[in-house]
Amino acid sequence: MTHPRTIGIIAGNGVYPETFIAEARRKSPGIKLVVVAFHGETKPELEKLADATEWVRVGQLSKLIKFFVRQGAKEAVMMGQISPKNLFDLRPDLRILMMLARVKERNAETLFGAIGDELAKDGITLLSATTFLDDHLPGPGPVCGPVFKKRQLADAEFGFRIAKQTSALDIGQSVVVRHGTVLAAEAFEGTNACIRRGGELGNGKDVMLVKVSKPNQDFRFDVPVIGPQTIETCAAAGVRSIAIEAGRTLLLEKERVAELCAKHGIGVHAVKEG
Repeated sequence: MTHPRTIGIIAGNGVYPETFIAEARRKSPGIKLVVVAFHGETKPELEKLADATEWVRVGQLSKLIKFFVRQGAKEAVMMGQISPKNLFDLRPDLRILMMLARVKERNAETLFGAIGDELAKDGITLLSATTFLDDHLPGPGPVCGPVFKKRQLADAEFGFRIAKQTSALDIGQSVVVRHGTVLAAEAFEGTNACIRRGGELGNGKDVMLVKVSKPNQDFRFDVPVIGPQTIETCAAAGVRSIAIEAGRTLLLEKERVAELCAKHGIGVHAVKEG
């Protein structure tokens, strides 16, 4: 008997995990999808979409890996955010404590990379978080909403350059700019807080969010994403344009994003590096 391809999903919050499940089932009929969900983070509805679900607390690495092994998952994906408050409220098991002891710098790359190494010890390969999602990576040019004017294209290029540098330093992957000035740079507090701060400082006039991937982005985790929540946050903060990196930023719930962009007059444009 041939066993179906089984992928384990480490599911944070937001719509990213359910988008992955829908695309995986569409592109690979018969696939088995098993979900590790986090209390207080993962959408409970995800349980209905998965073939099996295990609820854990952030930090229960051993329980997570044992569940995947039991379900026969030889591959895994990591998607959706874990809010900083839950990362600080970590209840680490022995396996994660030993892993943390080996990690010198604690940033997304090193921590998630170390989790990938732990999965590998049990024969589980961590896949790119864009697996099955090629249709959700917009190419260069206008994406939705009002088309960028010359001034906005100049700001997009400027913001792109700055965001590439902050992301290379592991500070964050988003900046908010206006007329060649940086109003806010994302750090540990996340994109939404950065948008709100930048919008406030720019008084809602010609303010742009720019979001990029890191220069050496590991696409197994921390992939730049925009979705309806991003548009709503921008609208509330008075940010009227969004520049993303072409081919390297996931656009989730495209139709809903397009509706919201039209409603709020927010333009989204994909910039190609170089």
